[in-house]
Amino acid sequence: MDLITQILDEISSLLWGYPMIILLIGTHLFLTIRLKFPQRKIFTAIKLSVTKDDSKKGDVSQFGALATALAATIGTGNIVGVGTAIALGGPGAVLWCWITGVLGIATKYGEGLLAVKYRKVSKEGHMIGGPMYALEYGLKAKWAGILFAVFTALAAFGIGSTVQANAISTLANEVFHVDTIITGAIVTVLVGLVLIGGIKSIAKVCTALVPFMALIYVIGCIYILFLNADYIWPAVKLICTSAFSMESVGGGFVGSTIMIAARYGIARGLFSNESGLGSAPLVAAAAKTKNPVRQALVSSSGTFWDTVIICAITGVVIVSSVLSFDDAASTMDGSVGRLFQNLLQVHTANMDGSVLTKLAFNKIPVIGGPLLVFGLFTFAFTTILGWAIYSERAVEYLLGYKAVKIYVWLFLIAVFAGSAISLNTVWTLADIFNALMAIPNLLALLLLSNVLVKDTDKYLWGNRLDEVDEDMEK
Repeated sequence: MDLITQILDEISSLLWGYPMIILLIGTHLFLTIRLKFPQRKIFTAIKLSVTKDDSKKGDVSQFGALATALAATIGTGNIVGVGTAIALGGPGAVLWCWITGVLGIATKYGEGLLAVKYRKVSKEGHMIGGPMYALEYGLKAKWAGILFAVFTALAAFGIGSTVQANAISTLANEVFHVDTIITGAIVTVLVGLVLIGGIKSIAKVCTALVPFMALIYVIGCIYILFLNADYIWPAVKLICTSAFSMESVGGGFVGSTIMIAARYGIARGLFSNESGLGSAPLVAAAAKTKNPVRQALVSSSGTFWDTVIICAITGVVIVSSVLSFDDAASTMDGSVGRLFQNLLQVHTANMDGSVLTKLAFNKIPVIGGPLLVFGLFTFAFTTILGWAIYSERAVEYLLGYKAVKIYVWLFLIAVFAGSAISLNTVWTLADIFNALMAIPNLLALLLLSNVLVKDTDKYLWGNRLDEVDEDMEK
């Protein structure tokens, strides 16, 4: 097992080296500039997300599609993932995660646009789309579409099932001392019951749970920040300075050079908001929308809520909580801060991301632990539902609709098995499959950027968001 873990770590390090970071951030920057900063329209995007679209084509509402996508993205990446990024890459990883989110809004916008632009109606009568269809029909590269679909189906066993189940069972065991097998069995049964109803059933559950769970979690974070008021500024200062520090810190976490902080911050940012991953377009394609740009804007708002808001709050909560363990932390200078490292070593037996998050929420008397478990359970549970749809669409593209029924059983087995797998191995696998998914999707975005520019200029900057795309209605 140690050898397998070592090999997986080496593969992950290779995939998440300079080339991937340059490709991901480069695509974010390229699309931000090429599309004339669509981030400026974030409030329009939020308004559209709660506005009913009377288009007849589509399976779910725009908000239903957004809620399902948010359900898949607002998960352990926001809670455990941020803690893991801090543990492995230092506090500076939080800033890189946030930067990835801000710039990633443009990429998520582009993904949503292409998803609707190239979507098709299946033989069973439901709307299907995503990067594989953009690759096949937009770039005439079906082989690349097949690769993306294969990576997506495999990624669902990491980011979409085992990671989520593992996070739920680990915290339930630590807080309530419930056996991980029992937790895994309960989660598996609940997921199976929802999946029976298909995308419409999943969208309804996610529409009901996502706003509620996000609100409860944010309220808990705000309360912790109120308790940590004296350490908020030192935490923000440490996050910003360590993101660009060349000082290498040994011991508690891997280090804090720019590359290490960027690697884990960007990787966890991608895991959290999935901008560039190509997953959200798989459900965005099913939305009822007048034109591709409307749904593109709605999709982009998901990255704003997920990373720019929730991940940022989580990062400040964890770092400020660690600093609050010692009053000397408030006088820390602009370096990475060996005190931060020392505090981690004193107050945690290991650098597990879930442990760091639990330490922060323990500041809330009595209900802190249960609140964290509830938040993580709902976040992770809905993430599993969202990724079930993603992977089903990928399998349908590869093998047809009948194969989906068999795949669902394999997916449920992965959910159950994930509750007892080593967390570090699970995260490593998730990072590997995320990278493999991202590569063909990012290339599609770059090579089809002319299509993105044309529709964006017409509908967004031409103030024609309420206009119906006649080609799409055919």
